[in-house]
Amino acid sequence: MSETVTRGIRIIVQPRYVAEQSDPENRQYLFAYHITIRNEGDETVQLLSRHWIITAGDGRVEEVRGPGVVGYQPVLRPGEEFQYTSGCPLDTAVGTMHGAFQMVVQASGEAFDAHIRPFCLAVPGALN
Repeated sequence: MSETVTRGIRIIVQPRYVAEQSDPENRQYLFAYHITIRNEGDETVQLLSRHWIITAGDGRVEEVRGPGVVGYQPVLRPGEEFQYTSGCPLDTAVGTMHGAFQMVVQASGEAFDAHIRPFCLAVPGALN
C-alpha cells in the first residue's frame, strides 16, 4: 500500500496480484491497483494527466504519460474523492510503481503535481 498527501490531495494505492489473469510459466504477471484520490484541501482541483514510472524486477524502467485516468479528468471539490482500478502487466514477478497526477486549481489555474509514493507489485511469496 502507498499513501501520500500533496497540497491536501491524498492518494491511496492498494495493489494486488491477479493470479487468474497471469501466466507465470510464460513470464506474464498482471497486477491491479486501486486508487483513491481524496481532496482534503480547501480548493477545488481537477486531475489533468498522469505520469507513472514502472520498474520491473530486473531494473528495466518504463514511463507512462497520458491524459486523465481511466478516461476521466475528475473535478474534486473539498471533501470529495474519486476511485478507480487499473492494471499493470509485468514480465517479472516483482516490480514497483510511482509517479504523479498533474492537478490544476480551478479558481487560479495553478498546476501542481500530486505525488504517488512508490508501491510494490509482487507475486505472493516472491519477496521471501
